[in-house]
Amino acid sequence: MQFIGIELSPAGTRAVVLDLESAAIRAEAWVPHAWIEGLPTGYREQDPARWIEAVDRAIRQCVATLGDGRSEVAAIGVTGPLRGLVLLDEGNRIVRPSKLAGDVSVKRQADEIARAFGGAPGLIEMAGQCPGVESAAAECLWLKQHEPYYFQRASSLLTVQDFIAYWLTGTQACAPASASATGLFDIRRRMWSAELMRFIDSNLSEVLPPIGAPDQPRGTLRAALSREWGLAEQVMVAAGGASPMMAAFAAGCVEHGAVAVDLGATATLLGCGEAPVIDLRAELAAYCNATGGWLGMASTASTAVAPEVVRRHYGWSAEEFEAMAAQVAPGADGLLLLPYFTGEQVPRLPEGTGVLHGITPANFTPAHLARATMEGVALGLGYALSRLRDLGFDPPEIRLSGAGAGSRLMRRLLADVTGVPVAALAKRLDAAAGAAMHSAVAFFHQNGESLGFDEIAKYLVVTEDERPTEPDMQVHPIYQEMVSRQQYLVDTLHPAGFL
Repeated sequence: MQFIGIELSPAGTRAVVLDLESAAIRAEAWVPHAWIEGLPTGYREQDPARWIEAVDRAIRQCVATLGDGRSEVAAIGVTGPLRGLVLLDEGNRIVRPSKLAGDVSVKRQADEIARAFGGAPGLIEMAGQCPGVESAAAECLWLKQHEPYYFQRASSLLTVQDFIAYWLTGTQACAPASASATGLFDIRRRMWSAELMRFIDSNLSEVLPPIGAPDQPRGTLRAALSREWGLAEQVMVAAGGASPMMAAFAAGCVEHGAVAVDLGATATLLGCGEAPVIDLRAELAAYCNATGGWLGMASTASTAVAPEVVRRHYGWSAEEFEAMAAQVAPGADGLLLLPYFTGEQVPRLPEGTGVLHGITPANFTPAHLARATMEGVALGLGYALSRLRDLGFDPPEIRLSGAGAGSRLMRRLLADVTGVPVAALAKRLDAAAGAAMHSAVAFFHQNGESLGFDEIAKYLVVTEDERPTEPDMQVHPIYQEMVSRQQYLVDTLHPAGFL
């Protein structure tokens, strides 16, 4: 039995076919997306119609690889970015292009929403999260103020993944794992926030889709698409959710207290909770997860940027960079890097810069800088985990995925910094695979068979090594002191305007 997972991102559409019996990816495809050019500074938009074309091409490539096996496709899952809103009019026509991550044109509206509710503390108390510049809430207010004609034409407001699911099925709905990323959602009550909707526009509640359960299917694939793709009748489409939630599911982050770290272009730390994971300091983002619970998420932008800058400076390959870092003992002989080269989210340093602290004649060497860079990244993740611990998390291990998970030194550093065993995933199960897994649960649930989110995660998610990387408890105190030192520098330099 085959299950298709579709992931839409600003870069492109990825589709995978998961064979449940063999627990393997049988086919995959990638179709890039293009940005709309010539927009004002601060705008980043794409045409949603191109996403439909990309999904169609990606699925056609996958089913072509399957050949006769396409008849075994039972369900489809869809996931998409945290940021992205599609406006449809009464004739289901796209009203305007969609703003995606990196578009800062709505910053003034995000600030206006925050002021109206007493800033971040007031918003967190009311809805469990603080809608920022990347939120659909700020975008809706921007549309009302700057493009009222388009805003008034809209009869439906859908997230990226819900827009594609609507195209697949003809049914509009939104799962909590999608709605909680819009900034229009009450995290605690798992419903649209009446207060936020009233502030933005009194008619907003009429154009937002109903909230559905995560294990209930969105509907069945339209007959026309089934015929065009050569699929069987009654292919089911799952509820879906945003990509970080699906990535957490694909990493086996299902049970309460489970923690996963994805080391990609940015590092994302995700903690799964049985109650809302709400950070009153607003460093961790609160969401609903894809499996019916809640999620706390921290993102660090320095994970890939800082090592890449140092590698480029010295002309090292990734392997050479890691070999240089491995030559130096833990602590880099006092050299400490604050790796916030392009700003940071956790800690909250949107305009942060990098700082190299503790330089001596003995430690100012290329190898020490390599070590300090990798340690700086690991220390940042250690701080993010400490924020989860402040909220009651005590993970038995950390599930590690993404491009950086293959680094044995990074596994060692994360284990030693956090004091928690680190288990790298053996298979590349990303958000697209998580969407396929999610559709399998909905399929079996709809057909009266018992297959829970935890069961499919235990069946499919396996780690690379027989045993995880255990922390060295003699080194752990060194890194704990370094985390404190790093944060002391942040707390001292940032308020003074030097970071």
